[in-house]
Amino acid sequence: MIVSLANFGLIQFDDSIQFGNLPIKAFLVNLLILILFLIELSKLTLQVNQLKIHPALVFILSFIVVIIIGTGMLLLPNATTDGISLVDALFTSTSAVCVTGLIVLDTSSDFTFLGQFIILILFQVGGLGMMTFTSFFGFFFKGSYSLQNQLFLKDYINEDNIGAINSTLLKIIVFTLITEGIATILIFKIIDQGLFDSTGDQLFFSVFHAISGFCNAGFSILGNGLYEVGFREEYTIHLIIAFTIILGGIGFPVVLGYFNYLKHVVVDSTKMITKERAYQHAPRVVNVNIRLIVYTTSILFLIGFVTFWVFESNHALAGLTGYGKFVTAFFGSVTPRTAGFNTVDMSSLAMPTILIYLILMWIGASPGSTGGGLKTSTIAVAVLNVVSIAKGKDRVEIFKRQISNETLQKAFAVILLSFLVIGLGVFLVLLFDPWLPLVSVAFEIFSAFSTVGLSLGITGDFSTGSKIVVTVIMFLGRVGTLTVLVAFVQKARTLRYKYPEEGVFIT
Repeated sequence: MIVSLANFGLIQFDDSIQFGNLPIKAFLVNLLILILFLIELSKLTLQVNQLKIHPALVFILSFIVVIIIGTGMLLLPNATTDGISLVDALFTSTSAVCVTGLIVLDTSSDFTFLGQFIILILFQVGGLGMMTFTSFFGFFFKGSYSLQNQLFLKDYINEDNIGAINSTLLKIIVFTLITEGIATILIFKIIDQGLFDSTGDQLFFSVFHAISGFCNAGFSILGNGLYEVGFREEYTIHLIIAFTIILGGIGFPVVLGYFNYLKHVVVDSTKMITKERAYQHAPRVVNVNIRLIVYTTSILFLIGFVTFWVFESNHALAGLTGYGKFVTAFFGSVTPRTAGFNTVDMSSLAMPTILIYLILMWIGASPGSTGGGLKTSTIAVAVLNVVSIAKGKDRVEIFKRQISNETLQKAFAVILLSFLVIGLGVFLVLLFDPWLPLVSVAFEIFSAFSTVGLSLGITGDFSTGSKIVVTVIMFLGRVGTLTVLVAFVQKARTLRYKYPEEGVFIT
C-alpha cells in the first residue's frame, strides 16, 4: 500500500517510496508549497497592468523576476551537493529561464534532486513565458479577466481577437500539458528500466526530459546528455524527444491555426454527413504567417538532415546501424533549432557540420514558441525580400499576399541587432578568456543568443567575466533585442511631415 489511513482520518505515506532522492511525503509537501507560491504570484500578476508601464518592459521584467527568484532558490544549501557561487547560480537560473541549456556545473552531479527540480520548474515557466504561465493560474483561481487584463495579454499569446484570449490561453496550457504528458508516458514505457536504480528515478528522468524537450531547454540529468553510455543507443527515445522539440519549437500560433482548421473540417464534415447542412469552405485560419513558418521549418530540417548525414558519415555516424544513423541524423537536424540536446560527442563533429550548426542555431525556432533564435519567419521574410529585389519588384509577395513594409523593416532590424550582439559577445569573451579557441567561442555565443545550449565543451572554463557576458546574451536572446529597444527607447510621435526622398548608393 502506498498510503494508509491513520487515526483521525490523516493520510500517512510510505517513506520507502521516493521520487528522485526525496521521500514521497517530503516531495508532495514541497510541491504544495510551490503551488501555493504560484497561486499568490499569479494573482499579483493580474494587477501588473495597473503599473502604467510599457508592455515590452513588463515582459522583460517578468523574466528578470523569475531569474532572480531562481537564483535565490539555487543558492539554497539543499539545492547543490557542494554549494554554488552567486555567479554560477545566476548563470544556471538564466540558462533555465531562457530555456538555453548551457551549464557551468554538471546538472546530474552538482545539483541535488531539489536543485534539479528547481531547474525543471524554471525552464517550464520560462518556456511558456512568465506572463502566460502566471496569467493562466491567476485566471484559474480568480475566475475571470478584466478588460485591462485581456488587452494586456493579447500580445503575449499572439491573439488578435480579445474575446478569444481566455480560450487561447487555455488551449496553450492544455496543449503543453498533453504533449509533455504523452512524451513522459512514452519515454517511461519504452526506455530500458535497467538503466535506473528505481522506478522513481525512471519517472523523474521521463518527466524532466519530456518537459525539457518541449520547452527546447536542452537540460539533462545525465552527465553526457543523451550521449551517456547506455542512453546513446535508445534511438526510439531520441525520436520521441525530437518530435517533442518540434512541437514546442513550431510555435503555438501554428498549432492553434491547424487545430482550428481541423476542427472546422471535422465539424462541417459531420454536419454534411448527417445532412444537417452543406459543407462550408474553411475560413482562412492557416494564414501566411503559419504557412511561411511550416515551409521554412521543413526546409531547414531537410537541410540539417542531409548535411549531417553527409558530413558526419565518417564521424558521428560511423559504426551505427541503419536505424541509428537515421535517428541520429534526424535528431542532429532538430537539436540545433534551440533544443540543445546532444546524442553525439560534440567535440568530434566535422567542421562543415559545426558551420551548418551555427546557421541553424542563429535562425532558431518559430515565433510564439518555447524556443529562441532569429526565428524562422524573420529569415523567410528577409530571403523573400532579397529575391524580390533581385527580380526588380517593388514589393514582397508570397501565397497571393503582400508582406507589409513594417514587417520587412522589423526583420532586417532584428537581423542587424543579432549580428551586433553576437559579434560583441565573441569579442568580450575573447577579451576575458583569450586562450579559448575562436570557433568554440563563436559556437558558444551563437548557442547562447539563440537559446540553444549546445557547446563544444568550453562553458565550464569561462572566467567570471565571460559567464556574465554569456548570461546577458542568453537573456537578450530570449526576450529579443528589438523588444529591449522598444521598451527603453521613447516611441516617436506620429510624423506630420515628410522630407524629400533621396537615394543612397548600395551595391
